[in-house]
Amino acid sequence: MICRKIKANLADLLLDPESVPAEVRSHVKDCTECSRELASLEATMNLMEDWQAPEPSQYFDSKLAVRLREEQRAEPAGLVERLRARLLFNSNVHLRPIAVGALALLILIGGGTYADLMSSHSGTPAKTSATVEDLKSLDDNAQVFQQLNALDQGDQNDNSGSSNNDL
Repeated sequence: MICRKIKANLADLLLDPESVPAEVRSHVKDCTECSRELASLEATMNLMEDWQAPEPSQYFDSKLAVRLREEQRAEPAGLVERLRARLLFNSNVHLRPIAVGALALLILIGGGTYADLMSSHSGTPAKTSATVEDLKSLDDNAQVFQQLNALDQGDQNDNSGSSNNDL
């Protein structure tokens, strides 16, 4: 077995050895590291059983009452000190709506700014078809129009001349 899995069961082995599987007990007997860990845990538990909480002094209650009266009579702290104490030691439940509102405002401003930046700086221009590009180049080139008009007039003259010859 893996010692990591065994160490998770060491406390149970100390407190209730019957609930621990037999393979865990046999591993602890065979493995020196796990048996050393079990012995260390047992020594710690024995020390905790022997430990006694110290008794307070006979003047403890009177000293505590004096300190409480001094605190009650003391001048109230300044505004900054009260705010700092409230932020540090309170549950700050009353600040949650303010934080949610500030976060919503930040998202609205940031999202609007991001959308504005993305719309004004679009990286790729819109694709146009080849036909539109050809028409734009034709519009820009007046000489091509003149040549095409001359060709059209020449074709019309040729067609009208051939129809006269046919008669």
